[in-house]
Amino acid sequence: MAHVKNHDYHILNPSIWPFMGAFGGATMLGGTVLFMHDKGPWLALIGLAIVLFTMYSWWSDVVAEAEAGDHTPVVMIGLRYGMLMFIASEVMFFVAWFWNFFKNALYPLSDNYPAVDGVWPPAGIETFDPWHLPIINTLILLCSGAAATWAHHAIQHDDRKSFVQGLALAIALGAMFTVFQAFEYSEAAFGFSGNIYGGTFFMATGFHGFHVIIGTIFLTVCLIRALKGQMDSKHHLGFEAAAWYWHFVDVVWLFLFAAVYIWGG
Repeated sequence: MAHVKNHDYHILNPSIWPFMGAFGGATMLGGTVLFMHDKGPWLALIGLAIVLFTMYSWWSDVVAEAEAGDHTPVVMIGLRYGMLMFIASEVMFFVAWFWNFFKNALYPLSDNYPAVDGVWPPAGIETFDPWHLPIINTLILLCSGAAATWAHHAIQHDDRKSFVQGLALAIALGAMFTVFQAFEYSEAAFGFSGNIYGGTFFMATGFHGFHVIIGTIFLTVCLIRALKGQMDSKHHLGFEAAAWYWHFVDVVWLFLFAAVYIWGG
């Protein structure tokens, strides 16, 4: 019979979300350009709202598909590949910031550009002591990663209580990291503009902090789903993707701590 499914793949129904995502992204980009020309932020905010609504709705559909049993083993392989490719793109994103940092640290420019005879950090820059708040934040994030691993081990054995506890602990520690990083920024003896060190420092660590916030939201969604009784030892791909992302965030921070705080300071 023509309507009988005789394969393991999931054929998606027509969806408006790809169009809405593209429209929202273009609106946000155009609005941002206008905002830079003193035309107001409203178009950019409207585009951002459309993008956020699209993300919420599209991922809600993906969760509904998972609960309906559409995520067969073959489909989950494709989703895992997609998540791995996304993380690979994020790796290259941070490679660009590390490249910028090491380029300026190894070949610091003096005032009489383009002569390469400057110092790093630039004169007058008081860097952070890595063995105070930065090392505390490092331990917090590593403990959060350990909690996520605990949760992963628990769901693989259908231990839902430990799964929820591990998720909650990972989320709390992730939020604590964000609070401590905001406090660290408030205590910085240098600003974002006016010097290459400050610009590089805040862009690299700031984007990492943004990824921590995204990862915390990712884990929070998994916690909500867990409290609703979703996911089990056979089907927990959503949490698996969140755990991969969270460990990626951990590794990036270790490189930032070693390169920016210790070596570059």
